[in-house]
Formats: sequence, C-alpha cells, structure tokens
Amino acid sequence: MPRTPQDITDAELAVLQTLWDRGPATIRQLTEALYRSGTPSEYATVQKLLERLEAKKCVRRDRRTAVHVFEATVQREELIGRRLRAVADKLCGGSLTPLLTHLVQTSGLTPQERQELRDLIDRLDRPTSRPAPRGEKGESA
Repeated sequence: MPRTPQDITDAELAVLQTLWDRGPATIRQLTEALYRSGTPSEYATVQKLLERLEAKKCVRRDRRTAVHVFEATVQREELIGRRLRAVADKLCGGSLTPLLTHLVQTSGLTPQERQELRDLIDRLDRPTSRPAPRGEKGESA
C-alpha cells in the first residue's frame, strides 16, 4: 500500500525525536546524535531525511547562515494523534474505543495515570460554556 505524503518513516521519526528533545540543530549535530561514527554516508542519510521531512512540512530550515539549522514544525502530540488515528482507521474501522480500551487494559496504569484519565474524561464531559439563565449576571428581570 503506498504511503500518503504525510506518513513518517521510522528513520524520519528518529530525526524528529532528536529535534523535539534537543531543539533546533544542524545536520552535523543531528548526525552525531543519531550515529556514533558520523561517517559521510550517515551525514548524507540525515541530510536526505531532513529534505524529505522539509517536503512534508514537518521541519523548517533556517538558511540565514552558511550552516543551515533545522527545527521541527510538527509537535510530538500532533504526530501521535495522526498515527493513532491511522491505526484506528486501519484496525478498528475508525473507532478509537477498541484501541484505547486495549491500551488501558494491557498497559498496567499506575493509580496516578488512572486518575489523570478520569480527570481528562471529566473535563471532556463538562459543557464548555453555558448561557446564564435569565435574570442572572447583570440582566434585569
């Protein structure tokens, strides 16, 4: 099955994770972070990965200096959401419920993590804003 233009390969993801963790970086800095030896072929690999990520609008290049600096333009949370949605579409007919249920049941959540989930569900269940009943908030009856 062909990839959509926004799909991120595992190698591209490694570059993004390095940018998320370390912030903006040059190709040399990324190569040194991803590969111990930093050979010319590894440098070329990182350069190609950055070109692909730039074409996908996941990174931007600062060309103001002779040595270009790259930074991630997609946030980790956004990519997580996209990838989870793709898994739900492929495996669960688009429903997140089976995916989330499986993750929660099999991951052994701590009491704190379970409480965070409860708090999230409570926040999502609250109405965002309700109009005040007539006669309240400065209205005259």
